[in-house]
Amino acid sequence: MIGFLKNPLRRFLEREDGSMVVPVALWTPVFLALIGSSIELGTVTVRHTALERSLDQAVRDLRLGTGGTSNDIIKEKICSSANILPDCMDKLHLEMVRLDLRDWSDPPAKAQCTDTAPEAITPLRNFEHGGAHEMMMIRACFKYQPITPAGMLGGSMKKDAQGYTAIISTTAFVHEPT
Repeated sequence: MIGFLKNPLRRFLEREDGSMVVPVALWTPVFLALIGSSIELGTVTVRHTALERSLDQAVRDLRLGTGGTSNDIIKEKICSSANILPDCMDKLHLEMVRLDLRDWSDPPAKAQCTDTAPEAITPLRNFEHGGAHEMMMIRACFKYQPITPAGMLGGSMKKDAQGYTAIISTTAFVHEPT
């Protein structure tokens, strides 16, 4: 009776059919996670580059005095040149702070971003207009939802209660004399 079971069992163990099923089943989730993280990283990079570029363009106009100086006008300039940022006017928050080089005090380390909670309004922390020869720091914070919130990269990003994460760009400039 044992010989009756031994021969088919030996033949079964010697067969190599389906030997790739186990490695494919083990490696497929790893490669899918890598693909998802690559897409997420590419999206973050493109959005951050667009925000940096559009902030630099808006600050150039602001520095030279050829553009408007209100928060809404600067946001409109940034959002019009950064078309890749979805819902930019609602998700972008600007703060502008005067920096005194003679009496230095550090600007706030943490950027203030828009509050994405329903019916909550984030007050404007600082938006000071400087005069000629004054150094100004402007910081833009854009909130977005990651493409893969539970993925390797999206899951490690700091998020608020609604699942939004922030891209922050900062620049400094000196007002040109008029």
